[in-house]
Amino acid sequence: MTERAEDLPGETVDAVGKVSEALEYVERARGHLYSFHQLIGHADLVLGEAVDALRDAGHGGIADRLQTEMVGRNVIDGRWTFQVVEEFDDTYHEPFRQAEADVRNQLTRGFRHVHEARMKEGRRTKGHPRHTEDPPPAPGTE
Repeated sequence: MTERAEDLPGETVDAVGKVSEALEYVERARGHLYSFHQLIGHADLVLGEAVDALRDAGHGGIADRLQTEMVGRNVIDGRWTFQVVEEFDDTYHEPFRQAEADVRNQLTRGFRHVHEARMKEGRRTKGHPRHTEDPPPAPGTE
């Protein structure tokens, strides 16, 4: 096991690991939020194309209603998806990232994934070429 984890108490490592795991879920949620943002944005552009096609096909009244009621509509009161993403980033994501980093800096000397490093050490087969402790050095860095 790398020296970074040897002297840290197991209970502390496990607790910090849970904080990091929670952040990983927030990161996944943020990815889904960005997917939502992109999907809604694309849908709005396609709807704009549909409005043009309806108008060209002689359905101006229907096109006008869609244009007025739906194209460019807020997804949440007063907000487009980019604003939802920005507010999430500023209000929740960035503070959570900072809090997780603060916990790691205070309790694991800033090292990430200490819990997983210990798990790897306990599960790897020592001496097996595909179960090495650390990756090989990058070429030219030895």
